[in-house]
Amino acid sequence: MDLEAERTTDEPGSVVDLKGVNVRRFTADQVILKDVDWTVRVGEHWALLGGNGAGKTTLLRLLGAQMHPTTGTVKVLGHRLGQVDVRELRALIGHVTSAQRVPQDAPAHTVVLTGHTGTVQPLWREYSEDVRQRAYDLLAEMEIKELADRPYGVCSGGQRARILIARALMASPALLLLDEPFNALDLPSREDLVEAMHQLALGRPGLSTVTVTHHLEELSPAIAHVLLLKEGRVLHHGTADEVLTDAWMTACFSRPIAVQRHHGRWAAYSGQEYAP
Repeated sequence: MDLEAERTTDEPGSVVDLKGVNVRRFTADQVILKDVDWTVRVGEHWALLGGNGAGKTTLLRLLGAQMHPTTGTVKVLGHRLGQVDVRELRALIGHVTSAQRVPQDAPAHTVVLTGHTGTVQPLWREYSEDVRQRAYDLLAEMEIKELADRPYGVCSGGQRARILIARALMASPALLLLDEPFNALDLPSREDLVEAMHQLALGRPGLSTVTVTHHLEELSPAIAHVLLLKEGRVLHHGTADEVLTDAWMTACFSRPIAVQRHHGRWAAYSGQEYAP
């Protein structure tokens, strides 16, 4: 089946459409997600925020067609989970996580190439000259073309993150999911990745992204929408200006939070007042 040709959607221009989604773990009698409604449209960039255990990972797995809801409907790229071959659908979704299995001795160019086949190890017979050139082009787009021959295992954390993003882009996805891509990065590496994500959004107006993070400082200026999860429920969602306020962040994390914005970048810290 050609999923691109079969693509349909109830929401014009949407790449993700969730309605009444519930996820329940019956063995532990635990509700993980409750009554989630959410739409992500073409070209939108979302941050998914919430405390540990809020349901972020489960929600991202639904978007990545890696699991099905207990009840409700999940449509990704116009295809409803449960009515589509998820193996084909997953091939159209880019997924970036620091837990990605990658051969440590493989050069960066080889790691990116594996994104074409969706494999851990390279399948060399599947890579034409055009495909190999595309991998070089994506490294250049992520501004790390000089790493093409460097083993993945000796690259820095920030370099690895950009290599994995280039790998995810090999399939030309319409949806890119980023699960804590800034994990354990130092300040310069974080800022390099923020800039790379900003440029990626500017250069690919049809690409939609969802980024899971714990820190507002990791949001690029391209992220204009935010969803807050608390105890498996959507606390609030909308534009970043509407959602990233002291009141909503305080409600989400159950402690005083102060939010600031400067030159398009966000920051948050405890709203607790300390004596001088």
